[in-house]
Amino acid sequence: MKTYNVGIIGATGMVGQRFISLLENHPWFKVTVLAASARSAGKTYEKAVGNRWAMATPIPENIKNIIVKNAQEDVKEIANSVDFVFCAVNMQKDEIKALEELYAKNECPVMSNNSANRFTDDVPMIVPEINAEHIELVEAQKKRLCTKRGFISVKSNCSLQSYVPALNPLMDCGITKVLACTYQAISGAGKTFDTWPEMIDNVIPFIGGEEEKSEKEPLKIWGKVNNGKIELANTPAITTQCLRVPVSDGHMAAVFFSLDKKLTKEEILKRWEEFKGEPQKLNLPSAPKQFLHYFEEENRPQTKLDRNLENGMAVSIGRLREDSQYDYKFVCLSHNTVRGAAGGAILMAELYAAKGYFD
Repeated sequence: MKTYNVGIIGATGMVGQRFISLLENHPWFKVTVLAASARSAGKTYEKAVGNRWAMATPIPENIKNIIVKNAQEDVKEIANSVDFVFCAVNMQKDEIKALEELYAKNECPVMSNNSANRFTDDVPMIVPEINAEHIELVEAQKKRLCTKRGFISVKSNCSLQSYVPALNPLMDCGITKVLACTYQAISGAGKTFDTWPEMIDNVIPFIGGEEEKSEKEPLKIWGKVNNGKIELANTPAITTQCLRVPVSDGHMAAVFFSLDKKLTKEEILKRWEEFKGEPQKLNLPSAPKQFLHYFEEENRPQTKLDRNLENGMAVSIGRLREDSQYDYKFVCLSHNTVRGAAGGAILMAELYAAKGYFD
């Protein structure tokens, strides 16, 4: 595989930092351009991020002295100097949509971590193990944008990255309804305990917009490509509650579901163990070898112990058992800024690279 030059738009934020950390030794992708707001533009990355660097490992040496570009004013220059960009900006949704489309129209593919384009008809929203075939939407999008290689692809919301993969191997048995309660880490809000001390010893039972995303986005992921857009799945009916909890990283979910075709516990466990998606078949660099891990112990998965499983790219599941109101219930866990954000976008980009979309 060739090496691709990559830009990170929104490089100083929490997800932008995670992109930098994860891409430090990537075999295919080399970070050559960093961009952020006008406040950071013109400074070295080290100076721009200052004391806000929140990763466990230090800023990579080859990144520290890169001069940060202006994400909005330097679009042409950035687009002409990279093969594609990752986008994780903190702006209003209409501004993000316009910015991502501007990069695409300048013939620069955009791998987006933002929610703004998730329900644009011809923009694929990819969980690589689940709906890799949705990348064919890109051709319809290019026609609309009048581009040769520029397009936008988005990853889904971090809150559903644990329970949607766990449910996916059971979908052919007709999942009719799902109840999911998510317990979400503070890094999902771009915070640490140093910057958000109010979260210590506290739970907030509301995260703006999160429940709507968690109920609606799976239906696009499970939808079908039809006439250049996604026809949303009709089932399952999903209801969610999303809580912010005092955890640094890792989103957990308690999930209840019912099926048309009944499965035994052993059959469900076998499906989880054997499930492989396109990233595993293609042996993509960031793909977990075992995507879905089941723990037999009653007290697992645990956020602190299991969020970094397979470099934070695997989903952990536990406590599968029958339920009195639904057919089954279980708990699950994923690393929200790795699998749920930057790592998921990197895996998505690897899928596009393997399929030749950046060439």
